[in-house]
Amino acid sequence: MSCSQYTNLSGYKFVTLSHLTEIKALLLNLCKKNHIKGTILVAPEGININLSGADDHVKALLDSFAEISWLEGLSLKKTFSDYIPFNRMLVRLKKEIIAFDQKGIDPKSNPAPYIEPEELKKWYDQNKDFIILDTRNDYEVKIGTFKNALNPDLKTFKKFTETIQSLPPEARELPVVTFCTGGVRCEKAAPFLKKEGFKKVYQLDGGIINYFQKVGKEHYEGDCFVFDKRLAITPDCKPNGMVQCYRCRSPLTDQERQSQHYKPNISCPNCINRVAS
Repeated sequence: MSCSQYTNLSGYKFVTLSHLTEIKALLLNLCKKNHIKGTILVAPEGININLSGADDHVKALLDSFAEISWLEGLSLKKTFSDYIPFNRMLVRLKKEIIAFDQKGIDPKSNPAPYIEPEELKKWYDQNKDFIILDTRNDYEVKIGTFKNALNPDLKTFKKFTETIQSLPPEARELPVVTFCTGGVRCEKAAPFLKKEGFKKVYQLDGGIINYFQKVGKEHYEGDCFVFDKRLAITPDCKPNGMVQCYRCRSPLTDQERQSQHYKPNISCPNCINRVAS
């Protein structure tokens, strides 16, 4: 059992929703009543959750969630910290819970099969011939990724559809495992690859966080970027002490912080040229 005081929840569910304004009011009221902070995205296609609160407050919130029929089956990953890594509570209405802008991609009706963390580890252990594809943005990938993972060098997820042209030709025949932080991007990226003719596409169930919790650090190099004040967590799911650039808000690796171009509270190697100009 964790000795940390606060529970952090992350998860999503693809489910057809209507009356979004009423849903927003309901969720915001439940979270505020239980002193929860974080962000919930609500869209016609479903819900995406990143929340934090005191352990007993989170338990009360989850009890309330259990009474909402359309949240049945919602899988939430838990990590722990000694502070709440969010400043406020927000519920936002969106067109998509993960912006992709591709028609015909429906995770509810045509998902790609999942691969469990333990099975992925086995593939690595057995030197299986497969491709592992990081679907996250470039600033996330530099913090850590799986061994031999292909990095599409994304600035935004909407650009993912353009990256398949850069994949090696054998990718269309070999098993391809997509992964991201918690799994939500792969719910769209993996079906898109299937649609484009890739024959053996899988998505890592629960993403990197689930892999950390089920397997640990084996075959993963570095830490994992997260979208809250922790910035990154280690394979044992603890904050790694990472800092952001004061100017461009880029997460900074140890190497970047040691660079002559890193000026605390001014700039970093990622934005030094913009400052100079």
